[in-house]
Amino acid sequence: IFNKPYGVLSQFTPEHGHSSLADFAFPKGIYPAGRLDADSEGLLLLTSDGALQAHISDPRHKTPKTYWAQVEREITPEALAQLRKGITLGDGPTLPCGARPLADPGLPPRVPPVRFRKTIPTSWAELVLKEGRNRQVRRMLAAVGFPVLRLVRRAIGPLTFDGLEPGAWRELTDKEIRSLRF
Repeated sequence: IFNKPYGVLSQFTPEHGHSSLADFAFPKGIYPAGRLDADSEGLLLLTSDGALQAHISDPRHKTPKTYWAQVEREITPEALAQLRKGITLGDGPTLPCGARPLADPGLPPRVPPVRFRKTIPTSWAELVLKEGRNRQVRRMLAAVGFPVLRLVRRAIGPLTFDGLEPGAWRELTDKEIRSLRF
């Protein structure tokens, strides 16, 4: 597992001035199971096990993924209720998801920092999705009126980035690998 920093692509080839996974000395023959956009941070699973990669990435298996989003303004109970029910995006309805307000999680500051505006407060929300469309968390929160300023994937199934600073990675234990196969 890897705690992907902001600005890093979820691929081994750099593009458009972004760094890539090739900059982090991973063992040969591993590939990301799923993706995080360059402007998103957090947990990324890399594996050489094609079956595990397919299991994690395939929406049919509904592996829960937990995201922490810093949004403009104070997130409302009404917006969270809409997200929990599922909403319709341009590519169709989303599945219902877990959504709750979150106290500031105390993450290390992002480099570069999130834009700050004195007149607009920010808040945090936690979303737990069992599907993974392109930029889905950002699109869902924008659809209910709360643009995302910072997005961090906290967990994939039972795995979290606890103990991993941004840019750090570690190998999984056999027990952790078994836990991913539900």
